[in-house]
Amino acid sequence: MPDKIVPARDAAALVHSGDTVTTSGFVGAGVPDGLLKALGDRFAEEGHPRDLTLLFAAGQGDGKGRGLDRLAAPGLVKRIIGGHWGLIPKLGARALAGEIEGWNFPQGVISHLYRDIAAGKPGTLSHVGLETFVDPRHGGGRISDAAKEDLVELVTVGGVERLFFKAMPIHVALLRGSTADQRGNITMEREALILDNLAQAMAARNSGGVVIVQVDEVVAAGTLPAREVVIPGALVDAVVLAPPELHPQTYATQYNRYYTGRYRAPLDGAAPLPLTDRKIIARRAAFELPVGGVVNLGIGMPEGVAAVAAEEGLLDHVTLTAEPGVIGGQPASGLDFGAAVNTDAIIAQNQQFDFYDGGGLDLACLGMAEVDGTGNVNVSRFGPKLAGSGGFINISQNARHLVFTGTFTAGGLSVRAGDGQLEIAVEGRARKFGATVEQITFSGTRAARLGQPVLYVTERCVFRLEPQGLRLVEIAPGVDLQRDILDQMGFTPLLGEVAIMDPRIFTDAPMGLKDDLLTIPLERRITWDAAREILFINLSRLAVRTPADIEAIRQRVDAVAGPLGRRVDVVVNYDQFHIAEPVERAWGEMVDDLEARLYGTVSRYSSSAFLRRRLGRTLERRRRATIHDSEHAAEEALRHGADNAAGHGEVV
Repeated sequence: MPDKIVPARDAAALVHSGDTVTTSGFVGAGVPDGLLKALGDRFAEEGHPRDLTLLFAAGQGDGKGRGLDRLAAPGLVKRIIGGHWGLIPKLGARALAGEIEGWNFPQGVISHLYRDIAAGKPGTLSHVGLETFVDPRHGGGRISDAAKEDLVELVTVGGVERLFFKAMPIHVALLRGSTADQRGNITMEREALILDNLAQAMAARNSGGVVIVQVDEVVAAGTLPAREVVIPGALVDAVVLAPPELHPQTYATQYNRYYTGRYRAPLDGAAPLPLTDRKIIARRAAFELPVGGVVNLGIGMPEGVAAVAAEEGLLDHVTLTAEPGVIGGQPASGLDFGAAVNTDAIIAQNQQFDFYDGGGLDLACLGMAEVDGTGNVNVSRFGPKLAGSGGFINISQNARHLVFTGTFTAGGLSVRAGDGQLEIAVEGRARKFGATVEQITFSGTRAARLGQPVLYVTERCVFRLEPQGLRLVEIAPGVDLQRDILDQMGFTPLLGEVAIMDPRIFTDAPMGLKDDLLTIPLERRITWDAAREILFINLSRLAVRTPADIEAIRQRVDAVAGPLGRRVDVVVNYDQFHIAEPVERAWGEMVDDLEARLYGTVSRYSSSAFLRRRLGRTLERRRRATIHDSEHAAEEALRHGADNAAGHGEVV
């Protein structure tokens, strides 16, 4: 077989005018900077190739000229379909000005589009993007009027609305790995991420295009272990050996062995974050962490939640993830974002979005820049600044629970915290909570209609999304409701009983959050909601091991429901519930007793399919039981007067 190792200049010559080019990378991880530089240099010297179309999923750049901004010279690129634009300001400015035809699609959609192009499908069918700026009814993802072609269509499949993103042939794939052999087989042992390299290579190959891969080491043919090869040589046309300065592991780190997933960093106890507005917000968001659950933390403000979780000893009790394929461990921040240390696994980006889009996330914690009274959020576009949606739409639309985080105002905000109090020293110049948002990256109306639980956490207050809009539910101690909150908003939120945020959030000492989340007393688990007339039984993360555990729950239910003197409707949260096998029968008998004496309609839920099946067998003693997959589905079933909402639960 021929030796596929070629100089960068020769590889750049394989790109022709009018080609559609796809590139790998996430921020600075996996970006083929050597190939991008060679392509930009060739255009500067020869004026060719021209009028390229770029297709990329994640943002690839540092905001200072590296990454895709190496291709920003006028005439080189004609069209761009991209997921995140904030790190390529030169190309973003040209798209906003209409000098380039530009579209912004969800990162996960483009990631899946690679697979569909490889498989010869006409495009990608998805619910992701409905009722956002990606929806053709709200612009179809166009960045300016220069983008005239309809690349996404609203369709109805089985009576349900979906978006159809059109496929296109890929002529060139510019990718990156660690080691290549002379036949073009590529491994990625020193890379922080796997990304979509294989899917992109297949898409280009099956489109009749070429695949060019940048690496930092070349070895003899036949010497790479087959199980470590990520891109088979049969898919690769050319390999370029890049110098170290064009092949950093990330844009912040030349090489960190812990980012590879092959080594684990010692737990040396990193210094806690200072008690700034960033940490205050991260602390409040950390109260929502689902012990035993899977979590996504977005870039920016949400990154602090990982640091708080580490400080509070919670990292072993949640699985943190990042959209490019990181599972477990602690995600990195800044220009290292996307990488992580002490990971459990690093998978392909498109597979991560399979999991996200299907509702696998128990919680997502994301940033927010603009919020309106209906709960819409904008993080993608602000006048002359184009950030793009990245994976935000995939994640925010599909997480079981959602927490938006950000300061209440922006531009010069200064706060002081200590001794359980918050003081607004200098108010920000710009409002974030206004009458409208410039662009809908997250649809609050859709989320409220579908019953998605959503919180909006700031340093001074917390809002909850309700069908009627945003409700103020918490306020920081020391903050004035009228002066510091209502007067700084462009709309009036729903008001009622407002709780005081936990003073520990504003005290410069560990909060003891681990004990709070792992140990919840029965008095807080079994409560009567008089307004809705529902008995809520929260068994989430509870372990029942002995008959005494069962009897304690029975007594608490009797104490709360017995004095009401009538049968009551009940919602039971079985999320991450554990029951020892020897007491399963006794549990079923206890439930039988409560249903016979106290319960009216009962609705149960758990996000675990395994647990739904197991509990279903345990509770089948008196009747066939349905264990729903979410609190919303359980409450919907209760409102319909029977525990039989088809399609929402596991019927056994």
